[in-house]
Amino acid sequence: MRICVFLSAAELDERYTRPAREFAELLGRGGHTLVWGGSDVGLMKVVADGVHESGGRLCGVSVAFLADRSRPDVDDMVIAADLAERKRLLLEKADAVVVMVGGTGTLDEATEILELKKHGHTEMPVVLLNTEGFYDGLKQQFQRMEDEGFLPRPLTELVFFAEEPLGAMAHLEESQGLE
Repeated sequence: MRICVFLSAAELDERYTRPAREFAELLGRGGHTLVWGGSDVGLMKVVADGVHESGGRLCGVSVAFLADRSRPDVDDMVIAADLAERKRLLLEKADAVVVMVGGTGTLDEATEILELKKHGHTEMPVVLLNTEGFYDGLKQQFQRMEDEGFLPRPLTELVFFAEEPLGAMAHLEESQGLE
């Protein structure tokens, strides 16, 4: 499976890096490919290192203004002209999406895939890895959107909230018939 991971490039503490690394190792040991922003810094580096060291493949999609931060030892790297093209390419190369902790860029990427899924333009599984309750507020907001009629599909059809890496990977593999 080609798993796109949206996440931060920030340097974060162990409460975020440990679960990210654990998911990365599951991804690599499962023989999957990481599709990610291509960065070799921060949490993006942690995940890419974990996948690479566990035997998985790396497919990076960087953007021109961040190309100097891109990882050199990848199986495939594309440099997009801008952020819109980067998002499009990341999703085109993926079979599934996992959203880890991140800032506004990660949130933008997460809402893009959910909007596409809401309108039936993709059926790929989407998992929000809710490390340390990072997405509790977003989960509550999504639930309110569903309760008040803003979502034409049930929230459970749009996104799966996983509290830990093993649950995230199990959901992805089950959704693809890889149990």
